[in-house]
Amino acid sequence: MGPHPAVAAIRLAVRRVLHDILTEQTTEPNSDFPSHERLSPPLVFVACSGGADSMALASALAFEAPKLGIRAGGITIDHGLQTGSDQRADEVVERLSELGLDPVASVAVSVGRAGGPEAAARDARYAALDAAAERYGATAVLLGHTRDDQAETVLLGLARGSGIRSLSGMAAVSGAGGRYRRPFLHIDRQTARKACMVQSLPVWDDPHNADPAYTRSRLRHEGLPALEKALGKGVVEALARTAQLSRDDADALDAWAGQAETSVRDARGLLECAKLYALPPAVRRRILRRAAIEAGAPAGSLFARHIEEVDRLITGWRGQGAINLPGKVVAQRQGGRLVIRQG
Repeated sequence: MGPHPAVAAIRLAVRRVLHDILTEQTTEPNSDFPSHERLSPPLVFVACSGGADSMALASALAFEAPKLGIRAGGITIDHGLQTGSDQRADEVVERLSELGLDPVASVAVSVGRAGGPEAAARDARYAALDAAAERYGATAVLLGHTRDDQAETVLLGLARGSGIRSLSGMAAVSGAGGRYRRPFLHIDRQTARKACMVQSLPVWDDPHNADPAYTRSRLRHEGLPALEKALGKGVVEALARTAQLSRDDADALDAWAGQAETSVRDARGLLECAKLYALPPAVRRRILRRAAIEAGAPAGSLFARHIEEVDRLITGWRGQGAINLPGKVVAQRQGGRLVIRQG
């Protein structure tokens, strides 16, 4: 008799990602390392909070990695936002060790305030995961985001109104060199929790996940249930599918913009307004956004409304003055050219 369907589902998802990692290691040239080092057993970490999603992921990694000759480790981040968080991190380390993961580490971080509490905690977490991956030489870090998390991310992007890229959710592969992998984007949260239950894995429910002070928490406990009540139970799956379709479209438009960029610059490298005007708006605005970032505008502070203002220098030219952008960057039209530079 095989494993419970929920356990089989999480193991299959992890197995596929581990196969991808092995394939990449043996087929992608890397001049920085001799071939014998590239072919040594890779180390794959799981980032684990002790919650159901990441505990299910840790159990699947512990089961699948040895069969493929992969070293499996675990890391938990102590954000220090709750009393006793250090003790909880120690408990997670103990649970990961009991699963057979090695090395296992706990990292304490200091959470700032930039961008709000959720964004600040996320930034601190990823910085710590990056540092740990570098320190231990990990090839990849697995993250336990589920299909439900993806649906929430799409709705948050929709609320921001910042275009198709914000609807594309979380990527299955992201980070420098494809460091971060999300095996569970097609698995719902209930399946992960069920897998923990049938394996008798202890699970910690973070009180922040139920705190209405946090936007994602309100969306999870109020927004999505209201949508499901109005539209039916397929909403989460449909939103996750929307994320993948949006990501494919956004990737294609990014590639188009990258190819078109060289054709709209003159011999001095300046953007020609007439040539920009001839491009589809989605392609043109991507070129404008990239030019603003290259001039020093912080990507996280550059919103759709900024790019729309710059776009009007091309499509609605009436002799208007310079446009001020984040990072002290200025965009202005001069003699049929668009100049974007530090002010």
